[in-house]
Amino acid sequence: MRYLPLTPADRAEMLGVIGAATVDDLFVDVPEQARLSGPIAGLPMHASEMAVERHMSALAASNLSAGSVPFFLGAGAYRHHVPASVDHLIQRGEFLTAYTPYQPEIAQGTLQVLFEFQTQVARLFGTDIANASMYDGSTACWEAILMAARVTRKGRAVLSGGLHPHYGEVVRTMAKFTQDNIVSLAAALTAEPDDAAVIAAIDDATSCVVVQYPDVLGRIPDLIAIAEAAHARGALLVAVVTEPVALGLIEAPGALGADIVVGEGQSIGVGLQFGGPYLGLFGCREKFVRQMPGRLCGQTVDAEGKRGFVLTLSTREQHIRREKATSNICTNSGLCALAFSIHLTLLGGEGLARLAAVNHARAQATFERLTRIPDVSLLNHAYFNEATLILPRDAREVVRELADRKVLGGVSLARLFPGADGLWNGLLVAATETTTDEDIEAFAVELENLLAGVRA
Repeated sequence: MRYLPLTPADRAEMLGVIGAATVDDLFVDVPEQARLSGPIAGLPMHASEMAVERHMSALAASNLSAGSVPFFLGAGAYRHHVPASVDHLIQRGEFLTAYTPYQPEIAQGTLQVLFEFQTQVARLFGTDIANASMYDGSTACWEAILMAARVTRKGRAVLSGGLHPHYGEVVRTMAKFTQDNIVSLAAALTAEPDDAAVIAAIDDATSCVVVQYPDVLGRIPDLIAIAEAAHARGALLVAVVTEPVALGLIEAPGALGADIVVGEGQSIGVGLQFGGPYLGLFGCREKFVRQMPGRLCGQTVDAEGKRGFVLTLSTREQHIRREKATSNICTNSGLCALAFSIHLTLLGGEGLARLAAVNHARAQATFERLTRIPDVSLLNHAYFNEATLILPRDAREVVRELADRKVLGGVSLARLFPGADGLWNGLLVAATETTTDEDIEAFAVELENLLAGVRA
């Protein structure tokens, strides 16, 4: 028998206190067309376990998984090789069952992992400190904007046109519930990012400017120039890194003047997994530590002088008074942070640099071959493992037709920026260490045949 903690009378009393007639009144912010009024149409009310397994297997078989065909998708989620040892280690009982380490005396293993994770992220980002992770890159981006507003006591954030549009959408959605003014610059198909437009948008009311590095088209912005312009107006520079492997080859944002660095950690230790769960990374300058969201693990010594670990700073609403909290984030993606830390530990600094070099070389080989196709050109002057191709046709149609030919050939810019002008023929293509010469050739052959009108 199920345990039902609340009686109908209990529920009625609770609804009366908050002034709601029914439970449905609590969901009025959800559009009516998005709410279910009954069972989902088309689903049987019951089925045997074997029937459900067969049905779900058939549905899964309709997908083109990342490892089954030539794969060139990126745009913020990247296919990298994750060593088998990562999955083996994260499934150890002391990690798999661990949650928020409220009691340090019985959570030393988890706290040590998080402390080492913070150290790795801080070194990777070039920041003084990093927190014990966040949900994902997009929500970390929003938290950085909130933090900048607290630090500067200003409420205007400038989003570069090179910021991933999904990150921008998350920011604009969350800003509906605050007083922050979000200025979103337009994306454009230019070989270099428009740093001048970003700098021109900064004024005395600006709390921060948000710049992706490398940006969503694969270009490398000049963070030093933007940081200098932001600091001259009393604003902070927030750098967003969606591909942390790039930092094995290009300079860390913190070393280039970024005050807050956030990003998506999926590329290291975490598979694509059809979109999640992923891992938010967050680092900043030490002087801003008390405005940083999330939690900070620290190293200390116990009464016997032995090394130990504690939660040094917890500014989230689970730990302190809600009105004093810097964030209401109530988890830290602990298992994904563990996977990230294990993978990065296995690589080491030299291994990460070599991995980054291989990624860039694979991208070079990919674009060298693809730009030999008539009427296909490369937009970027510089890139890491991802860049934008200019096609003679609508890139959305090309992507769909390539998928029919069993090639996942990139992400169309018109899909990322629906309704934007001038992006219809842009195709974002990524290559990693998993990209083979055979994958590149298969992509090139199918693209060339498709553009020439040859049927599959």
